[in-house]
Order: sequence, then C-alpha cells, then structure tokens
Amino acid sequence: MCVTAVESRPADGGTAHAVKAVGEIGTSQSPSRPIGARIKGFVALTKPRIIELLLITTVPVMFLAEQGVPDLGLVLLTCVGGYLSAGGANALNMYIDRDIDALMDRTSQRPLVTGMVGPRECLAFGIALAVVSTLLFGLTVNWLSAWLSLGALLFYVVVYTMILKRRTSQNIVWGGIAGCMPVLIGWTAVTNSLTWAPLILFMVIFFWTPPHYWPLSMKVKEDYARVGVPMLPVIASNKVVAKQIVIYSWVMVAVSLLLTPLGYTGWFYTAVALAAGGWWLWEAHALQNRAKAEVTGAKLKEMRLFHWSITYVSLLFVAVAVDPFLR
Repeated sequence: MCVTAVESRPADGGTAHAVKAVGEIGTSQSPSRPIGARIKGFVALTKPRIIELLLITTVPVMFLAEQGVPDLGLVLLTCVGGYLSAGGANALNMYIDRDIDALMDRTSQRPLVTGMVGPRECLAFGIALAVVSTLLFGLTVNWLSAWLSLGALLFYVVVYTMILKRRTSQNIVWGGIAGCMPVLIGWTAVTNSLTWAPLILFMVIFFWTPPHYWPLSMKVKEDYARVGVPMLPVIASNKVVAKQIVIYSWVMVAVSLLLTPLGYTGWFYTAVALAAGGWWLWEAHALQNRAKAEVTGAKLKEMRLFHWSITYVSLLFVAVAVDPFLR
C-alpha cells in the first residue's frame, strides 16, 4: 500500500519472470531486515490510510445511534476491533495479490514485493488479526458486530479479491460492500440491532465507492491493464467511465438525503449533505465534460474527484456525528 526488490516492469518484459520472483520473495535469508523496518512492514500490511477512512464512517454512526456521546470505552474497543479486522483483510489481500502487486507501479513497494515480510508470515499475520478481531468484538462489544466484522473480512478477501477482482469490471461495485460494513458495525456496537438509518448510510457508501475509486483507476489504468485486472477504465473509454461516475454520484447524493425525511437527522446534516453533494456533482459533471471533449493526460484531472471524494465522505460523516447535538 523489504530485500530483494522486484521491478514493477521486469527488465525482460516477461510477466512469468516477475511472478516467479514474487514467489521467491521471503524465501531468501537476507541479512538486512532490521527490526524497525520489519515492524513498519507489518503495519503497512494493514493499509493504515485506508483504515482511517473506514473509521471515519464508523465512529460518527455511533454518535447518531446514541443521539449523543456514546460510551468512549465502547468507541475505543470498536475502533481497535475494526482496525484489526480491516488490517487482517488487507494483509490477506496482499498475500493473494502479491503476484500482480510486483508488476504494478502503484504497489511495487508493498512489503511482500520488497521482501521485508515473507508470504507465510503475511498469511499467518492476516489470519491472526481476523481471529483476534472477531473475538475482541464478540467478547467486549457484541456478537452481532463480531459477525458483521468477520463477514466484511471474508467478503473482501474471498468475494472481491479471489473471485471478482480479476474476472469482472464490476469488481469494485460489488466488492465495495465490504467497505460499507463499518457503518453497520458502528451502529450495532451501540444498539446491538439494525434499523433504516445505518442501512441508508450503508447504501451511501455503496454508491460512493465506484465514483471514488474509478477516477484513481483511470489514472493508473495502464497498471491494471498490464496485470490483466479488468477495472472499468481498462475495458471502457473515459466517456463511458465518466458517465457511470455521474450516474452513481446522483444516486449517492439522493440516498444521502433520505435520513432527514425519515427523522434520523435535522437541518445541519441536511445542509452539509446538500452543499457537499452539490460540489461532488459539479466535479463529476466537469470530469464527464472533459471526457466527452476527449481530454487526456494531466488535463483530464480525474484525481480532482478522487481527492474530493475523501473530503466529501469525511464532511458527511462529521455532520452525522454533530447533527444530534443541534436538534
């Protein structure tokens, strides 16, 4: 997201050579693997920056469920459990994808590729985190949250990474369900039950994920094409991808506004959802207009929407947390 480096573009141009090299990662007894770098390598396996985004969608929902400040000990346990669960899923994802990670520029410095962590170590680490996180949730939070957490992990590893990712351009659409689960986990951690509010926010993240990730995929589509991963931008034109981004964006914004008429949020959340959603739609349509004009390269500015998508989801969920105090 180490110390036999594997080139992302093998010098001989052969994929087989790179895959063979990846298979050998971690088997050599390199003398230069200091403990500090090893620790950083294991931390990197969990993809901390991605988990930060997952926690942004977990904690605010706990405030909404409580309609105020939830028990801070419960928040801490939920965050720790969520980090360990998502970290385990990410480590197992890196274990499975270590062959293509070695061929992609974006992933060429991941710990398994560089050799800082061996494949068997990564596999054991991922499984251990999965077990510990499930037990932590079950024994200190509740078992509904535990099963939702384990379900998210298994969905990401098995359904997305092993089944969908290399087979269909809809991989990120359905695989994104795993990233929606923290919303449900945050709510059930407080209430030990489910209702429409977390399900609506689940759908917000579901429709947010493709237009969040597709701009990044547009930027690095050559990486994905080289390893045979059929992300939508690899198999479709920029016009088609941008049109899909606009469609998903409109649905996402519409779904985000359902919380207020159903009585779960008030004026503050509505104002933030309208303002942030309006700006998102502006950026999405601007990207579509550039794609229609056949703009390419840096002038396409696809990463503008990617970076804004992170700001959008952060603002929206901060509003989710703040709104109960202003009603």
